Amino acid sequence: MPIRPATEADIPAITAIFNEVIATSTAIYADDPFTEEDRRAWFAQRRAAGYPVLVAEEDGEVLGLASFGEFRAWPGFRHTVEHSVHVRDGARGRGIGTALVAALFEPARALGKHVMIAGVDAANAGSIRMHERLGFARGAVLREVGRKFGRWLDLELMQKFLDAPGAPR
Repeated sequence: MPIRPATEADIPAITAIFNEVIATSTAIYADDPFTEEDRRAWFAQRRAAGYPVLVAEEDGEVLGLASFGEFRAWPGFRHTVEHSVHVRDGARGRGIGTALVAALFEPARALGKHVMIAGVDAANAGSIRMHERLGFARGAVLREVGRKFGRWLDLELMQKFLDAPGAPR
């Protein structure tokens, strides 16, 4: 399955994937759908910062996307990024998410990043397992920090060292 940098032409498919995830899951702690303009602005911000937006494509259809951005705005966190990965309904369980996240590691290293963070809904056992297979370690569970579908949600933070822990920069 080809993974490639996203283009402006992918914005409608990217928006549709985000909105399906928002409407049907707790993978994104948002209630309202995004517009294509929202995603276009997000895409432009990622590009301006030099951060990748990758898509997995099959037979001309975008099946999933992954990206990373700043973990926190403070300068001391400049070597840490947080990623997101979302796969279209009907394409999950085929290794697409795993391939997309793995494809983010080298671009992050090339930008001098030391740690990648995954913020995963604590009830999403499949995503937690996928991240563990990719070398992410479970860090902390933040209790009841999100709310969606009328209930409180716990967020699990996971991390992966992109180089040797404690390596000098």
